[in-house]
Amino acid sequence: MSAAQNPTQTYRAITGKARLAGVMGWPVGHSRSPRLHGYWLAQHKIDGAYVPLPVAPENFERALRALPALGFRGANVTLPHKEAALALADSATAEARRIGAANTLVIDEKGRIEARNTDAYGFIESLKEGAPAWRPRNAPAVVIGAGGASRALLVALTDAGLPEIRLVNRTSGRADALAASLGGPIRVMGWSDRAKALDGAGLLVNATTQGMAGQPALELPLDHLPPDAVVNDIVYVPLETPLLAAARRRGNPVVDGLGMLLHQARPGFAAWFGVEPNVTPDLRTYILQQP
Repeated sequence: MSAAQNPTQTYRAITGKARLAGVMGWPVGHSRSPRLHGYWLAQHKIDGAYVPLPVAPENFERALRALPALGFRGANVTLPHKEAALALADSATAEARRIGAANTLVIDEKGRIEARNTDAYGFIESLKEGAPAWRPRNAPAVVIGAGGASRALLVALTDAGLPEIRLVNRTSGRADALAASLGGPIRVMGWSDRAKALDGAGLLVNATTQGMAGQPALELPLDHLPPDAVVNDIVYVPLETPLLAAARRRGNPVVDGLGMLLHQARPGFAAWFGVEPNVTPDLRTYILQQP
Protein backbone atom coordinates (compact mmCIF):
# COMPACT_ATOMS: atom_id res chain seq x y z
CA MET A 1 0.00 0.00 0.00
CA SER A 2 1.49 3.34 -1.05
CA ALA A 3 1.48 6.48 1.09
CA ALA A 4 -1.19 7.91 -1.19
CA GLN A 5 -3.41 4.89 -0.52
CA ASN A 6 -2.85 4.99 3.24
CA PRO A 7 -4.58 8.07 4.70
CA THR A 8 -3.19 7.43 8.19
CA GLN A 9 0.31 8.40 7.03
CA THR A 10 -0.86 12.02 6.86
CA TYR A 11 -0.85 13.71 10.28
CA ARG A 12 -4.38 14.43 11.48
CA ALA A 13 -4.79 16.90 14.34
CA ILE A 14 -7.93 16.92 16.50
CA THR A 15 -9.46 19.88 18.32
CA GLY A 16 -11.46 20.41 21.47
CA LYS A 17 -14.59 19.86 19.38
CA ALA A 18 -13.53 16.38 18.27
CA ARG A 19 -16.23 13.69 18.14
CA LEU A 20 -15.35 10.80 20.43
CA ALA A 21 -16.00 7.06 20.26
CA GLY A 22 -14.17 3.94 21.34
CA VAL A 23 -14.29 0.24 22.07
CA MET A 24 -15.02 -1.20 25.53
CA GLY A 25 -13.69 -4.65 26.36
CA TRP A 26 -11.56 -6.70 28.77
CA PRO A 27 -8.97 -7.16 27.46
CA VAL A 28 -9.11 -4.77 24.54
CA GLY A 29 -5.50 -4.48 23.40
CA HIS A 30 -6.00 -7.07 20.64
CA SER A 31 -8.91 -5.17 19.07
CA ARG A 32 -8.53 -4.05 15.46
CA SER A 33 -11.32 -1.50 15.86
CA PRO A 34 -9.09 1.51 16.75
CA ARG A 35 -6.97 0.85 13.66
CA LEU A 36 -10.08 0.41 11.50
CA HIS A 37 -11.91 3.53 12.67
CA GLY A 38 -8.67 5.51 12.70
CA TYR A 39 -8.24 4.70 9.01
CA TRP A 40 -11.71 6.01 8.18
CA LEU A 41 -11.27 9.12 10.35
CA ALA A 42 -8.07 9.97 8.49
CA GLN A 43 -9.53 9.10 5.10
CA HIS A 44 -12.48 11.45 5.59
CA LYS A 45 -10.44 14.12 7.46
CA ILE A 46 -12.85 14.04 10.40
CA ASP A 47 -12.18 15.93 13.61
CA GLY A 48 -12.62 12.91 15.84
CA ALA A 49 -10.98 10.09 17.77
CA TYR A 50 -11.70 6.44 18.42
CA VAL A 51 -9.91 5.01 21.45
CA PRO A 52 -9.50 1.67 23.24
CA LEU A 53 -11.35 1.56 26.58
CA PRO A 54 -10.14 -1.35 28.72
CA VAL A 55 -12.88 -1.89 31.29
CA ALA A 56 -12.96 -4.76 33.81
CA PRO A 57 -16.38 -6.40 34.27
CA GLU A 58 -16.82 -5.02 37.78
CA ASN A 59 -16.36 -1.48 36.43
CA PHE A 60 -18.44 -1.80 33.27
CA GLU A 61 -21.68 -0.23 34.48
CA ARG A 62 -19.91 2.83 35.89
CA ALA A 63 -17.84 3.20 32.73
CA LEU A 64 -20.87 2.92 30.47
CA ARG A 65 -22.80 5.52 32.49
CA ALA A 66 -19.80 7.87 32.27
CA LEU A 67 -19.68 7.90 28.45
CA PRO A 68 -22.31 10.66 27.95
CA ALA A 69 -20.71 12.83 30.65
CA LEU A 70 -17.34 12.51 28.91
CA GLY A 71 -18.79 13.66 25.59
CA PHE A 72 -18.71 10.34 23.77
CA ARG A 73 -20.99 9.84 20.77
CA GLY A 74 -20.96 6.12 21.46
CA ALA A 75 -18.80 3.02 21.55
CA ASN A 76 -18.35 -0.49 20.34
CA VAL A 77 -18.62 -3.26 22.91
CA THR A 78 -16.67 -6.49 22.78
CA LEU A 79 -16.20 -9.46 25.12
CA PRO A 80 -17.15 -9.88 27.88
CA HIS A 81 -19.55 -6.92 27.96
CA LYS A 82 -22.00 -7.48 25.07
CA GLU A 83 -24.88 -8.87 27.13
CA ALA A 84 -24.37 -6.38 29.96
CA ALA A 85 -24.40 -3.49 27.47
CA LEU A 86 -27.80 -4.59 26.19
CA ALA A 87 -29.19 -4.86 29.72
CA LEU A 88 -27.84 -1.49 30.89
CA ALA A 89 -28.66 0.68 27.88
CA ASP A 90 -31.61 3.09 28.03
CA SER A 91 -33.09 1.54 24.89
CA ALA A 92 -32.27 -1.14 22.34
CA THR A 93 -33.12 -1.97 18.76
CA ALA A 94 -35.34 -4.97 18.07
CA GLU A 95 -32.46 -6.73 16.35
CA ALA A 96 -30.17 -6.33 19.37
CA ARG A 97 -32.88 -7.81 21.60
CA ARG A 98 -33.35 -10.78 19.28
CA ILE A 99 -29.62 -11.43 19.21
CA GLY A 100 -29.42 -10.93 22.97
CA ALA A 101 -26.31 -8.77 22.93
CA ALA A 102 -25.07 -5.33 21.86
CA ASN A 103 -21.88 -4.54 19.99
CA THR A 104 -22.62 -0.87 19.27
CA LEU A 105 -23.80 1.95 21.55
CA VAL A 106 -25.12 5.24 20.20
CA ILE A 107 -25.58 8.25 22.51
CA ASP A 108 -28.09 10.94 21.58
CA GLU A 109 -28.09 14.66 22.37
CA LYS A 110 -29.79 14.06 25.73
CA GLY A 111 -27.21 11.49 26.83
CA ARG A 112 -29.45 8.47 26.33
CA ILE A 113 -27.70 5.28 25.31
CA GLU A 114 -29.18 3.05 22.62
CA ALA A 115 -27.89 -0.51 22.24
CA ARG A 116 -27.56 -1.88 18.73
CA ASN A 117 -26.15 -5.04 17.19
CA THR A 118 -24.55 -4.76 13.75
CA ASP A 119 -23.11 -8.28 13.52
CA ALA A 120 -26.01 -9.60 11.42
CA TYR A 121 -25.64 -6.65 9.05
CA GLY A 122 -21.88 -7.16 8.81
CA PHE A 123 -22.30 -10.87 8.08
CA ILE A 124 -24.74 -10.36 5.20
CA GLU A 125 -22.74 -7.47 3.73
CA SER A 126 -19.60 -9.61 3.84
CA LEU A 127 -21.37 -12.38 1.94
CA LYS A 128 -22.64 -9.91 -0.66
CA GLU A 129 -19.12 -8.61 -1.16
CA GLY A 130 -17.27 -11.92 -1.10
CA ALA A 131 -19.81 -14.10 -2.91
CA PRO A 132 -21.98 -11.80 -5.05
CA ALA A 133 -23.57 -14.76 -6.86
CA TRP A 134 -25.00 -16.22 -3.63
CA ARG A 135 -28.78 -15.98 -3.32
CA PRO A 136 -30.31 -16.66 0.13
CA ARG A 137 -33.57 -18.15 -1.15
CA ASN A 138 -32.01 -20.75 -3.43
CA ALA A 139 -30.82 -23.44 -1.01
CA PRO A 140 -30.46 -24.26 2.71
CA ALA A 141 -27.63 -22.93 4.85
CA VAL A 142 -25.60 -24.92 7.37
CA VAL A 143 -24.31 -23.14 10.48
CA ILE A 144 -21.74 -24.90 12.66
CA GLY A 145 -21.79 -23.80 16.29
CA ALA A 146 -24.42 -22.52 18.71
CA GLY A 147 -22.49 -19.86 20.64
CA GLY A 148 -22.97 -16.11 20.81
CA ALA A 149 -21.69 -15.49 17.27
CA SER A 150 -24.06 -18.08 15.87
CA ARG A 151 -27.09 -16.26 17.22
CA ALA A 152 -26.39 -13.15 15.14
CA LEU A 153 -25.81 -15.27 12.02
CA LEU A 154 -29.05 -17.16 12.50
CA VAL A 155 -30.99 -13.91 12.85
CA ALA A 156 -29.34 -12.59 9.68
CA LEU A 157 -30.09 -15.71 7.66
CA THR A 158 -33.67 -15.94 8.91
CA ASP A 159 -34.31 -12.31 7.95
CA ALA A 160 -32.68 -12.90 4.55
CA GLY A 161 -35.33 -15.48 3.74
CA LEU A 162 -33.42 -18.77 3.84
CA PRO A 163 -35.76 -21.71 3.20
CA GLU A 164 -33.96 -23.82 5.80
CA ILE A 165 -31.11 -23.30 8.24
CA ARG A 166 -29.43 -26.44 9.55
CA LEU A 167 -27.83 -25.79 12.91
CA VAL A 168 -25.12 -28.24 13.96
CA ASN A 169 -23.43 -28.19 17.35
CA ARG A 170 -21.41 -30.65 19.43
CA THR A 171 -24.02 -30.49 22.20
CA SER A 172 -27.56 -30.68 20.86
CA GLY A 173 -29.14 -29.17 23.98
CA ARG A 174 -27.59 -25.77 23.37
CA ALA A 175 -28.59 -25.86 19.70
CA ASP A 176 -32.15 -26.88 20.60
CA ALA A 177 -32.46 -23.99 23.04
CA LEU A 178 -31.09 -21.51 20.51
CA ALA A 179 -33.42 -22.70 17.76
CA ALA A 180 -36.43 -22.59 20.09
CA SER A 181 -35.65 -19.04 21.21
CA LEU A 182 -35.29 -17.69 17.67
CA GLY A 183 -37.95 -19.67 15.82
CA GLY A 184 -38.02 -19.56 12.04
CA PRO A 185 -36.69 -22.18 9.61
CA ILE A 186 -33.95 -23.50 11.94
CA ARG A 187 -33.52 -27.28 12.01
CA VAL A 188 -31.14 -28.78 14.57
CA MET A 189 -28.99 -31.68 13.40
CA GLY A 190 -26.71 -33.81 15.56
CA TRP A 191 -22.92 -33.63 15.47
CA SER A 192 -22.73 -37.17 14.10
CA ASP A 193 -24.82 -36.01 11.12
CA ARG A 194 -22.71 -32.94 10.36
CA ALA A 195 -21.38 -34.30 7.05
CA LYS A 196 -24.86 -35.33 5.94
CA ALA A 197 -26.17 -31.87 6.83
CA LEU A 198 -24.21 -30.48 3.87
CA ASP A 199 -26.39 -32.29 1.30
CA GLY A 200 -27.90 -29.73 -1.07
CA ALA A 201 -26.65 -26.74 0.94
CA GLY A 202 -25.94 -23.41 -0.72
CA LEU A 203 -23.99 -21.94 2.19
CA LEU A 204 -21.77 -23.35 4.95
CA VAL A 205 -20.71 -21.11 7.84
CA ASN A 206 -18.30 -21.97 10.64
CA ALA A 207 -19.42 -19.92 13.65
CA THR A 208 -17.04 -21.63 16.09
CA THR A 209 -13.46 -20.78 17.06
CA GLN A 210 -12.18 -24.03 15.57
CA GLY A 211 -9.59 -23.22 12.94
CA MET A 212 -8.50 -20.05 14.73
CA ALA A 213 -4.80 -19.68 15.43
CA GLY A 214 -4.00 -21.87 18.43
CA GLN A 215 -7.23 -23.89 18.10
CA PRO A 216 -7.75 -27.28 16.44
CA ALA A 217 -9.21 -27.36 12.94
CA LEU A 218 -12.91 -27.95 12.44
CA GLU A 219 -13.50 -31.65 11.80
CA LEU A 220 -15.93 -31.52 8.90
CA PRO A 221 -15.57 -33.60 5.71
CA LEU A 222 -16.92 -31.70 2.70
CA ASP A 223 -17.74 -34.68 0.46
CA HIS A 224 -21.50 -34.00 0.60
CA LEU A 225 -21.20 -30.26 -0.03
CA PRO A 226 -22.31 -29.11 -3.52
CA PRO A 227 -19.39 -27.67 -5.53
CA ASP A 228 -21.09 -24.29 -5.94
CA ALA A 229 -21.93 -23.84 -2.25
CA VAL A 230 -20.33 -20.81 -0.57
CA VAL A 231 -18.11 -21.56 2.43
CA ASN A 232 -17.64 -18.83 5.04
CA ASP A 233 -15.57 -18.86 8.23
CA ILE A 234 -16.06 -16.03 10.71
CA VAL A 235 -12.50 -16.62 11.96
CA TYR A 236 -10.00 -14.15 10.43
CA VAL A 237 -6.79 -15.17 12.21
CA PRO A 238 -5.59 -16.91 10.11
CA LEU A 239 -7.33 -15.34 7.14
CA GLU A 240 -7.54 -18.72 5.41
CA THR A 241 -8.54 -21.38 7.94
CA PRO A 242 -8.17 -25.11 7.26
CA LEU A 243 -11.88 -25.18 6.38
CA LEU A 244 -11.53 -22.45 3.77
CA ALA A 245 -8.38 -24.04 2.37
CA ALA A 246 -10.16 -27.38 1.98
CA ALA A 247 -13.16 -25.70 0.34
CA ARG A 248 -10.95 -23.74 -2.04
CA ARG A 249 -9.12 -26.92 -3.12
CA ARG A 250 -12.40 -28.51 -4.19
CA GLY A 251 -13.50 -25.38 -6.05
CA ASN A 252 -16.08 -23.91 -3.68
CA PRO A 253 -16.30 -20.11 -3.48
CA VAL A 254 -14.99 -18.98 -0.08
CA VAL A 255 -15.51 -15.90 2.10
CA ASP A 256 -13.09 -15.17 4.95
CA GLY A 257 -14.04 -13.69 8.30
CA LEU A 258 -12.39 -10.29 7.90
CA GLY A 259 -15.25 -8.89 5.82
CA MET A 260 -17.73 -9.34 8.65
CA LEU A 261 -15.44 -7.45 11.04
CA LEU A 262 -15.08 -4.56 8.61
CA HIS A 263 -18.71 -4.29 7.54
CA GLN A 264 -20.17 -4.52 11.06
CA ALA A 265 -18.21 -1.37 11.91
CA ARG A 266 -19.80 0.78 9.19
CA PRO A 267 -23.16 1.60 10.89
CA GLY A 268 -21.48 2.69 14.12
CA PHE A 269 -19.00 4.94 12.34
CA ALA A 270 -21.85 6.55 10.40
CA ALA A 271 -23.84 7.16 13.59
CA TRP A 272 -20.92 8.67 15.53
CA PHE A 273 -19.05 10.60 12.85
CA GLY A 274 -21.72 11.37 10.25
CA VAL A 275 -20.07 9.67 7.26
CA GLU A 276 -20.92 6.31 5.66
CA PRO A 277 -17.52 4.59 5.21
CA ASN A 278 -16.61 2.01 2.58
CA VAL A 279 -14.77 -1.29 2.78
CA THR A 280 -12.00 -1.36 0.18
CA PRO A 281 -9.06 -3.65 -0.71
CA ASP A 282 -6.66 -1.03 0.69
CA LEU A 283 -8.52 -1.06 4.00
CA ARG A 284 -8.33 -4.86 4.18
CA THR A 285 -4.59 -4.72 3.56
CA TYR A 286 -4.12 -2.06 6.23
CA ILE A 287 -6.07 -3.97 8.87
CA LEU A 288 -4.16 -7.18 8.18
CA GLN A 289 -0.89 -5.33 8.81
CA GLN A 290 -1.76 -4.82 12.51
CA PRO A 291 0.90 -6.55 14.62
